[in-house]
Amino acid sequence: MQIGIFAKTFPGSAPHDVLKAAKETGYQSVQYNMACSGLSSLPVDVSDAVADAVAVASHETGVSIAAISATYNMIHPDLTVRETGRVSFETIASQAGRMGSRLLTVCTGSCDPIDQWRHHPDNDTGAAWSEMIKEFRLLIAIADRYDIRIGVEPELANVINSAHKARTLIDTLANDRIKIVFDPANLIEQEEPEQRRRIIETAVHLLEDRIEIAHAKDRNAGGGFATAGRGVIDYAHYIATLRASGFAGDLITHGLAAGEAGDVSRFLRSTLDRP
Repeated sequence: MQIGIFAKTFPGSAPHDVLKAAKETGYQSVQYNMACSGLSSLPVDVSDAVADAVAVASHETGVSIAAISATYNMIHPDLTVRETGRVSFETIASQAGRMGSRLLTVCTGSCDPIDQWRHHPDNDTGAAWSEMIKEFRLLIAIADRYDIRIGVEPELANVINSAHKARTLIDTLANDRIKIVFDPANLIEQEEPEQRRRIIETAVHLLEDRIEIAHAKDRNAGGGFATAGRGVIDYAHYIATLRASGFAGDLITHGLAAGEAGDVSRFLRSTLDRP
């Protein structure tokens, strides 16, 4: 398993500077964000020069590009907002291979028109599910054009808010381009320790054939997000569960300040190194 971090954790708009910071704080890979190239996270254009700069920075620092963020609100009630996000997804997809990754990450969105990370009651309706499936079929066509994979991250506030729904999505679409970004902190809130471990084990078991990358953040006792290793998730159990499933990919931390990056990489490394 390789330790990675969200590139956007570090300030800067030059990929070499950002990847160098990741390397210096103990990371071997990043989940890249186009903001680290001085663009919008969802740009309308990514030039060859911009893409090449990411690839060069990766080569020079030895930090691989595990994935590239292309998240937009896939079920925004305004179809023009969805279309704008989809255009940016395709823009990134068209240069992903040149930058060094074939995995674009997405979340399934919310019917909330303001905040895609906020729950909306319509998220649980059949209509929202149908709209999401339509959007995924459009993304799969883009993925086919550019030979990329789509990493879907379940989120409690989104349409795909559980491992079971993620499995249903996989089975419904029946397409190998659909992968999973697994984050245990997105599947729990204030459960008791044994229930947390059971939720994580069940989720990994359901999704193990599609987990492409795993995330590393945490939850505090009150249910809010926390930095990995500073919350209630049993990380030794989480990593052991991933290993038992056969996962050997990138474990990517996020939801932390740049100043915490070194401590978190040491925590993750020490946990990975346990027998």
